[in-house]
Amino acid sequence: MGLLDLLRRLKSTPPHEIRVLLLGLDNAGKTTILKTLAGEEVSKIAPTQGFNIKSVKQDKWNLNVWDIGGQRGIRPYWKNYFENTDVLIYVVDSADRIRLEETGLELTELLEEDKLAGIPVLVFANKQDLLSAAPADEISESLNLNVMRDRTWRIQPCSALSSEGLEDGMNWVLKTCATKPK
Repeated sequence: MGLLDLLRRLKSTPPHEIRVLLLGLDNAGKTTILKTLAGEEVSKIAPTQGFNIKSVKQDKWNLNVWDIGGQRGIRPYWKNYFENTDVLIYVVDSADRIRLEETGLELTELLEEDKLAGIPVLVFANKQDLLSAAPADEISESLNLNVMRDRTWRIQPCSALSSEGLEDGMNWVLKTCATKPK
């Protein structure tokens, strides 16, 4: 095998794939985050009735993102999407302090699922651009993230509309998945 053959084979090597499960309560900003990551328009987004799937390319990675609706009636169906998940991104509306307890209970239930055991978790503390937004450390405390010992996790303050913080969070996802044994 010559150098040219080796270069052709390297060039044709498919990108690494990561299956991302994007969850959170309704109106947290999951679809806005997904569309922002995909470089799509975010000015008119309707609540997700069911799910969205997008492939987002970042560096040498192909992220297959499953954005599942967060309405109360859809949440029981989340479990149908756990299989083969590499990372869970959980989105919190930082400005909705009234629902912090509810979102914490949902996250706790998710983390107790066998099919998500040990899966890394990125919590996007979204809507940080709003004056009423709770800071990430307050959200972390409310969600009891500091007691999580069975997996790697990170909380990332962000704004889906301005994209601030999204790149940092996604870089953490890539780094974490790159070092995670398959």
